[in-house]
Amino acid sequence: MKVYSGSLENLIRELSIKDGSRLSFHHHMRDGDYVLNAVMAAVAASGAKNLTLNASALFNCHEPLLQLIRDGVVTAIECNYMAAKIGQGIAAGILEKPVTFRSHGTRPAAIASGETPVDYAFIAAPQADYQGNLSGKYGPSACGSLGYAMADAAFAKKVIAITDDLSETPLADFSIPGSDVDQVVVIDAIGDPQGIVSGTTKISRDPKALLMADMAVSAIAASGLLKEGFSFQTGAGGASLATAARLRQLMLKEEIEGSFALGGITGYLVEMLEQGLFQTLYDVQCFDLRAVQSIRDNPKHREVSAIHYAAANPRGALVDYLDVVILGATEIDLDFNVNVHTDSNGLIMGGSGGHSDAAAGAKIAMIIAPLLRSRMPLIVDRLQCISTPGETIDCLLTQYGIAVNPRRADLAQRFKERGLPVLSIEELQAKAEQIAGKPSLVERKGRVLADILYRDGQKISEIRQ
Repeated sequence: MKVYSGSLENLIRELSIKDGSRLSFHHHMRDGDYVLNAVMAAVAASGAKNLTLNASALFNCHEPLLQLIRDGVVTAIECNYMAAKIGQGIAAGILEKPVTFRSHGTRPAAIASGETPVDYAFIAAPQADYQGNLSGKYGPSACGSLGYAMADAAFAKKVIAITDDLSETPLADFSIPGSDVDQVVVIDAIGDPQGIVSGTTKISRDPKALLMADMAVSAIAASGLLKEGFSFQTGAGGASLATAARLRQLMLKEEIEGSFALGGITGYLVEMLEQGLFQTLYDVQCFDLRAVQSIRDNPKHREVSAIHYAAANPRGALVDYLDVVILGATEIDLDFNVNVHTDSNGLIMGGSGGHSDAAAGAKIAMIIAPLLRSRMPLIVDRLQCISTPGETIDCLLTQYGIAVNPRRADLAQRFKERGLPVLSIEELQAKAEQIAGKPSLVERKGRVLADILYRDGQKISEIRQ
């Protein structure tokens, strides 16, 4: 029997977590997660210090973590994404060591290889059974896929599942097998499922975003890739969802059946699956509750691990088979390098996630972003923080036109033949500066707050105070 009979706090005390240990968490509950805070409060009460926290992502709900950093309980953080409230605390210099940022593919690969060993993995499991089998698809806190937790479960030295729904019978449909789990502990609630939909998960009504969505679909059609077997990934932002909606209309009109859609899955992609526009959805993370329902009920909606999704390895990953990926940016420079880690002031408010993984794998990586945000130009001369290298970005699409990476002259020609407004990136930059002026560059030369690792594990950039 793997089910622990006592409280989470008692279990943490019995684990006797040593100073310097490495603890991991996953983020499928997103901004509704209760588990990380509950575990870390119990760990702090046990007296452990100097811990490394390896989380696939940190959200604003994890703000209590900042006090544990100040108290010396946590002295190192590794993650793929960090929300603004945590980033503001890090910007104040409270963390002893620089944050290590990886991508969604690099993190599980590093865990699997032993580069970043995990002593204790804590898995928020919406449902578990007495054998230790875990599922994200069922229970009052159902979140759908548990793709980001699979490497932690497979390779951590000790795996603790935390659930609020213990099944009395063995799970027939599980995400993580009991053979990967050491103990299960039951608590009142592991999170708020409504927090799964944190962030923008509705189609934008902004005329600029809708204009960009129409232009993006025209560009995809012009590329020659929109045909039988088409594969696609997009995010959960308003403009990205608008692009998916416009793409659905065109695929229905042209009677095109794609092969698969990939990544974090939204209800809009679920609708496309149900309408026969894709044969399969590969899901590493559900972005809304419609996707949670679909992955539970539809066998064509498949759960995949983060390694299968995006790890850079000789066996290949699903991102390597993408035709088109739609990505965002907070800044982009004249060499098409993209920043999604910081805002224009250099404050941490994001992370690569699968950005650099999908950009490297897809035949076309398209950045969609407004040319100006709060009168700040999108395009700068040279980024101080690089999340995704420009060599993997094929084009930038704004409401004023499309800039194509010079290495993709073939794509530029196709766009021009379809009458799309193709400009150089320098021309788009000049347009933005004509409207808002040229912002003055503030050199950030303080101590290093974070190291950004590319999908090959090598440092690509850094964030300074």
